[in-house]
Amino acid sequence: MAATKRIKRALVSVYHKDGLDEILKKLHREGVSFVSTGGTQKFIEELGLPCDAVEDLTGYPSILGGRVKTLHPKVFGGILTRRDNEGDQVQIAQYEIPEIDLVIVDLYPFEETVASGAEEQAIIEKIDIGGISLIRASAKNFKDVVIVASKSQYQPFMKLLNEKGAETTIEERKWFAKEAFAVSSGYDTAIFNYFDGR
Repeated sequence: MAATKRIKRALVSVYHKDGLDEILKKLHREGVSFVSTGGTQKFIEELGLPCDAVEDLTGYPSILGGRVKTLHPKVFGGILTRRDNEGDQVQIAQYEIPEIDLVIVDLYPFEETVASGAEEQAIIEKIDIGGISLIRASAKNFKDVVIVASKSQYQPFMKLLNEKGAETTIEERKWFAKEAFAVSSGYDTAIFNYFDGR
């Protein structure tokens, strides 16, 4: 197993953008290319950095009022492909799926929306689907992919970038995967508690 991997392409789709600019600039200096959606893509481009639209990758626009943006084989195939699996590599070449080595995502603010006293429909719309799926897929494939799953992980990821550039070890990727599953677990618990009337 090649323990050290270089980040070449990043998918960035976040709700909280504060604190992200230095990470993006550093990644760009390291030669990392970006794929993004909507407001995050605009944010990246306003920093003067090139960024491809997810819609250009998938061939589909954001639909259903933004409920479906990243849920597509060209996104999830790029995250879940096993770099050392010959069959996977044949398929991603066949379907022209680019590998994604880093995913930076955070989730819609569900708990904050509940706490605000919002109407039920507004709360339901803050149940993140694409983000949680990106987190699980990336964390599952930590052997090849780095997942930064919340704003609270921006600082440790920036520290890593400053120390080592766009290179990560298997141990580092596994740590970020562990933290990502903590994020998804806490998020689902909050949703359960809401439906359970707590």
